Amino acid sequence: MAREKSAFEQTFSFNPLPSKTFSFLQDKGALAVLMKWSMLGRISAQSYSFDQSFYPYNSERFALCFFRDPDVAANLKKMEAGVWVPLDKPVVSVDVEVVPCTKVSMELFDPIYSCGILRASGHVVKCFHDVYPDYDELRQMLQEEDSEHYYVVGREERGEFLFRLFKHLCLGGELCQYEDTIDPYINTTKQVYKDLISVQKDPDTEKINVVSTVLKISAYDESGRCYPGRREEEQTFAYLIIDPFKRHVTLFYHFYGVGNFTS
Repeated sequence: MAREKSAFEQTFSFNPLPSKTFSFLQDKGALAVLMKWSMLGRISAQSYSFDQSFYPYNSERFALCFFRDPDVAANLKKMEAGVWVPLDKPVVSVDVEVVPCTKVSMELFDPIYSCGILRASGHVVKCFHDVYPDYDELRQMLQEEDSEHYYVVGREERGEFLFRLFKHLCLGGELCQYEDTIDPYINTTKQVYKDLISVQKDPDTEKINVVSTVLKISAYDESGRCYPGRREEEQTFAYLIIDPFKRHVTLFYHFYGVGNFTS
């Protein structure tokens, strides 16, 4: 019991890693598509080192310590009315969802290429929709459970961080200009995923395995939900991606809204 108690009371301290860079925030091609998708300046990542061993069972404690850490709080900003503002009240609680993250290739998306969502050229098939005049089979598969293609990617695979990332990029920001072909979505998903996820080769099996733990997080102050946004919105999201061996954590986030901004 004593050991469980000490684990529960464990505190983590964090230090920013300003030298840690991400190709999707620097590469001209990536920046161009993020602007087209109305995500530029609204999607970003920042990394920190931490001082204690991390274990997935301690995820909630880790996330709470993260938001309460003064060095993190000094760097955290939220977007309100298109303007970056600091968190003005201390975080009192967090919601944490451990997100499955096991994929080391893009094979998860193979079924999309052969089920009728795409033409042989890779162009996305358009479809009629009452609300969205410029709708397509890809977005329908991503969003609507009664779509005939919804489960071409299985339920378990849809829960994977790789698929969630793909969905976030496909749906984009508020003024998203959607792609006619799937390649920009696939290529950018791969680029961002490689930026965020750590892998290791198993010396016995020679297999490459993901070592990162991914947490989807929401933080609350005394007034309610404060991060990543006051109101729930599928495309306003925040994830903590933890490398337990390097003791690095990356906060990856996006704020849904109108226009592209620079932070």
